[in-house]
Amino acid sequence: MGRGVRVLITNDDGIDSPGLHALARGARDHGWDVVVAAPEREASGTSAGLTAAEDDRRVRVTRQELPGLPDVPGFAVAAHPGLIALVAAQGAFGDPPDVVLSGVNRGANVGRAVLHSGTVGAALTASINGARAMAVSLDVPLGEGAEHHWDAAVAVAARLFDRLAALPPGAVLNLNVPNRPGVDEPKRASLAEFGAVQSRVKDTDDGSIDLTSVLVEGDLPPGSDAALLAQGHPTVTPLRSVSEDTGLDL
Repeated sequence: MGRGVRVLITNDDGIDSPGLHALARGARDHGWDVVVAAPEREASGTSAGLTAAEDDRRVRVTRQELPGLPDVPGFAVAAHPGLIALVAAQGAFGDPPDVVLSGVNRGANVGRAVLHSGTVGAALTASINGARAMAVSLDVPLGEGAEHHWDAAVAVAARLFDRLAALPPGAVLNLNVPNRPGVDEPKRASLAEFGAVQSRVKDTDDGSIDLTSVLVEGDLPPGSDAALLAQGHPTVTPLRSVSEDTGLDL
């Protein structure tokens, strides 16, 4: 596949996310034909959900100029990223994309918890509709005030752009990058059973459920995305989307 690759950039952090803009600039600078369509507000944790804010069965779409991207069409969509990837495959934002890049997400997406990620959900939805896709996430630590090295994540992702475009339609990569400048080539990693950070129920005394994020104690599985990322390595994990389990004997 040549340089005239048509690419959709989306995310689950919303149209105003600097990680989204950085990824779009990286794809444009790579020579690809880029369009951006992302949720009008944050849609984290929505998996491949197809929820949208509808008005008379029409999903609201607003043209939006993006910082540093005057030549790239941008669309703020009142929908989750899974739906955006689905309608993009049906020509909602021009010709269907050859490649879908989802991110750069604020926070890692590792382990089996990728099932719940809107960033990964968009990539998986794109894959079952014929595109090659990559989810890109930056391992920003818990808490406020951390510097976000978006350009480092994009630089690692760009090393995979041509390889991604050459993969068969339906291929999905999940890339996680440490939050620091000057990171190395990504290492292929297995999908961990759990990540370094997990959600826990904190309190249910008043009839509601209060969730908090905690660091997981103990060793992470060797060679897994969670372990290698914790050691400071970018990780890439090929994912398989929904398919039948031919090995299950019923």
